[in-house]
Amino acid sequence: MAPIEALLFDVFGTVVDWRGHVVATLQALGARYGAELEGTDWGKFAQDWWSECLKEIGRIATGTSQGSLNSDILHKQILDEQLNKPEWAHVGRLWDETARQSINFSLHRLSGWPDTVDGLHELRKHTITAALSNGNVRLLVDMAKFAGLPWDMIFSTEFFDTFKPNPKAYIDAARHLSLPPEHCALVAAHIYDLRAAAKVGMRSVYIRRPGEDIDPSTGEYVDVKTKENGGDVDYVVGTFLELADVVKRVNAGK
Repeated sequence: MAPIEALLFDVFGTVVDWRGHVVATLQALGARYGAELEGTDWGKFAQDWWSECLKEIGRIATGTSQGSLNSDILHKQILDEQLNKPEWAHVGRLWDETARQSINFSLHRLSGWPDTVDGLHELRKHTITAALSNGNVRLLVDMAKFAGLPWDMIFSTEFFDTFKPNPKAYIDAARHLSLPPEHCALVAAHIYDLRAAAKVGMRSVYIRRPGEDIDPSTGEYVDVKTKENGGDVDYVVGTFLELADVVKRVNAGK
């Protein structure tokens, strides 16, 4: 088996806890309006927003939509559309442009999961660590600075004029690292991302993250297993430190 010379990381949900931060931001903003927004299900609001973003990203990746390739613009567009829907119109009529931009740009200030920073530092001792995200460049740079993410490289799909899971994103990221895909592995908490990377020859590492094992298109739990256990990914890990042990074993030929 070829060594793992580079790990490419999905970011939202895999490296950072987008859901926890967004819900907290929504709750804090909603509290300013007192009884008018009391009882609003901010967890559902956040999930609805994210699910619609993922659907539009998927349409752009497959060429069925000509939407923006800048995720800040796309996220804001979907947020505005959601606030116009009957279910959320009571929120939309209260939130002006300043409030909406505050919510949108809160995505630039997401914190890593508890194992993220220490795990990435350990992994960098053994392989290249690079972000491969649908986030736009400025968002990913701001997030790395805020959360202390020690990347060797940041790849935004904005560089490749597409979004994941378009194969071009994975192929071009490997090419820019001067590596064949089979010497790279994608790390993600989302099975659709891993399946797409595997199709171009990358190895697939699924990491379990709270709330990320739900398929946004169906709302159903996804039970991801290794190929050895009848599934379709190469490795399943619980933390980045556990992943470091996997990389060390693979690269030692064990």
